[in-house]
Amino acid sequence: MYAIGYDIGSSFVKGAIVDLERGAVVATASYPDHEMTIHSPVSGWAEQDPATWWEAIVGISKILSSRSTVSLQEIKAVGISYQMHGLVLVDRDGVPLRPSIIWCDSRATEIGRAAFERIGEKVCLNEMLNSPGNFTASKLKWVKDNESAVYAKAYKALLPGDYAALKMTGEFKTTVSGLSEGILWNFPAHSVAERVLREYQLRPDLLADLVPSMGLQGHLTAHAAQELGLKAGIPVSYRAGDQPNNAFSLNVLEPGEIAATAGTSGVVYAVSGTFNCDPASRINAFAHVNHTPENPHVGILLCINGTGISNSWIRKLAGDSSLTYPEMNEIASGAPIGSKGLTMLPFGNGAERMLGDRDPGAVVEHLNFNIHSKPHVLRAVQEGVAFSFKYGIEIMQSIGIPPSVMRAGEANMFLSRVFCKTLASVAEVTIELYNTDGAQGAARAAGVGAGLVPSVKEAFRGLSCVRRVEPDPRRDEYIQAYETWRNSLNRMLSAS
Repeated sequence: MYAIGYDIGSSFVKGAIVDLERGAVVATASYPDHEMTIHSPVSGWAEQDPATWWEAIVGISKILSSRSTVSLQEIKAVGISYQMHGLVLVDRDGVPLRPSIIWCDSRATEIGRAAFERIGEKVCLNEMLNSPGNFTASKLKWVKDNESAVYAKAYKALLPGDYAALKMTGEFKTTVSGLSEGILWNFPAHSVAERVLREYQLRPDLLADLVPSMGLQGHLTAHAAQELGLKAGIPVSYRAGDQPNNAFSLNVLEPGEIAATAGTSGVVYAVSGTFNCDPASRINAFAHVNHTPENPHVGILLCINGTGISNSWIRKLAGDSSLTYPEMNEIASGAPIGSKGLTMLPFGNGAERMLGDRDPGAVVEHLNFNIHSKPHVLRAVQEGVAFSFKYGIEIMQSIGIPPSVMRAGEANMFLSRVFCKTLASVAEVTIELYNTDGAQGAARAAGVGAGLVPSVKEAFRGLSCVRRVEPDPRRDEYIQAYETWRNSLNRMLSAS
């Protein structure tokens, strides 16, 4: 039995076919061969045409068909992972009324901040676990205030994954996890966040009916099946935002487990068994894919903007385009722990939520022209990113989430032994690295949701850890370097 997973990002769509009985990946692909366009008609705005997502889903299906020995007609279930926090407004025919306002659009920031003050910090954190912030509900309020004709025509307000499922099934549906990422879910009441709807004077009927994250969400229509090359009538049986799905892909499902990514930006995603939230709103809390009112599973998400982008930036300075990341990693390993006192604060990619939405810029401290060379600079950047992760994990610990294990895909900065060893040592966790991605996770989850796999545990057959990184016996040296880094951060924050 086979399932297919689609992972819809803002740059690319990835796809994977998984043999559910063996747990083996049959084929993977990415589409298109260039980054999808993000439109920014006004500074701070970020929009995409939802049609480009569907075009990419169709395109990747054709690539997977050409690469696989398995016919797409043999696939029994479909899973969807998608970029979080977006807004897609559609009419009764499911046609988008305007471009999607996507995750990195900041136009609704002030709307969310004002709502947080009016509703009250205590109420927001107790019920929604978050400030309304710049999330989907606030973006919908912006449309209501600024594009009243569009708002009046809207039949449903969907997340990007809801729109993809609509294209596949013809049904307007959403999930608890999806509503929570839009700050539209009341956790204690296990119901729609009516307080947010009243505050924003939004029509409750704009929200789609609920389906489970893993479970039947509709069947593939004949038209969609023809476009995708799949068999009509098979179930769409999973959808989740990219970070909860990444955690699922890594079998991060229980309290104390942590998933991480370290691409352009970095994410630490921890699972909690209680309604934890950060009073300072430096991190966010959303319903995980296995959350139920009887057995809460809340995903605590920390985002660090200045992650892989800092490594990319220093690569451009350290050498020409022929310098590869593996070569950089090898050069960095030639410097000692702590980079002989050289400190890098990698906060040069916009406002950092974990720093209270401040945008201090990147900072280099203690640079000595007589001591420091290329290996020290390259290592200081990687240590700075690892120390940023540690700083965020301390925030998680302060609200009662102690890490026990961290899992990540063996990709991006997790390919660097310097980065991995530094992070494992300062955070005092074992890092487990896996050869998987979001599309594979979506396919595995679809098998569970369609009843093709008897349990979640069985969904991870064939998934294995390719490398473990344990804390270094010289942990004290890493901690000393981290304390130096944190002192630099505190000075910067005090001055800003």
